[in-house]
Amino acid sequence: SHGNKEVFSCRGILLAVQWFWDRGHKDITVFVPSWRKEQPRPDVLITDQYILRDLEKKKILVFTPSRRVGGKRVVCYDDRFIVKLAHESDGVVVSNDTYRDLQNERPEWKKFIEERLLMYSFVNDKY
Repeated sequence: SHGNKEVFSCRGILLAVQWFWDRGHKDITVFVPSWRKEQPRPDVLITDQYILRDLEKKKILVFTPSRRVGGKRVVCYDDRFIVKLAHESDGVVVSNDTYRDLQNERPEWKKFIEERLLMYSFVNDKY
């Protein structure tokens, strides 16, 4: 949302990570589809890609699998990665997604998502 739905802003990810880091949270995992590493195209704008590589080197960011099949991009369902890790590590999910489909998948996830989903917004560069 930092890129106002016009561009994928890696800086927005960094601002969110820094916000939690500054408050003492050191066990932070960011999930991003691996195709975000690719060269940006005019229809899929991305800014400051180097931030993704830096966060990956620091073991804060994990790229979820994706591949090309017949020239089309196929991505995994990364929502499951996110909720599973947060549930297993007794963490918090930071997202504006409500994960409705996953709430119906497992009863323990429903309660977890209801109690541990932290939605957010940006005001310019303020997270």
